Amino acid sequence: MSKMTLADFETSKRSPYPRTLADIRRALEAAGLEFIPENGGGAGIRFRQRTDGTNEEH
Repeated sequence: MSKMTLADFETSKRSPYPRTLADIRRALEAAGLEFIPENGGGAGIRFRQRTDGTNEEH
């Protein structure tokens, strides 16, 4: 997926298909990020914790 396509999604010039959103999520998770559900504080994303207690960074 091109950077321009992502920019179009971000600016609502184009709407992604549900499968495209799932692909983006899988790519971010594979890169070490985890999605945080909305639990009163708002949804978000963060680096996943490694087994040694440090954050995973790429």
